[in-house]
Amino acid sequence: MADLPPSSTNGTPYGLAGAVWSGDQEHAVRVARQLRAWQVEINGGAFNVAAPFGGFGQSGYGRELGVHGLEEFLEVKALLF
Repeated sequence: MADLPPSSTNGTPYGLAGAVWSGDQEHAVRVARQLRAWQVEINGGAFNVAAPFGGFGQSGYGRELGVHGLEEFLEVKALLF
């Protein structure tokens, strides 16, 4: 059972980082996917310097690094034949 459900943690105006600890990794991943945070460590996972950096809410919008950072400078266009 979680100490705080994702609904209560997502109720804050910030979302830079979070952590989930569980003996069941699949459960931890399900909870982590629900959190509105840029980075969520699962069971003390190591920081990844190559991961896209950014936040949610008042922690900031947008991403830096990788494909996600590049996508901010692109516009989608549909070509219809």
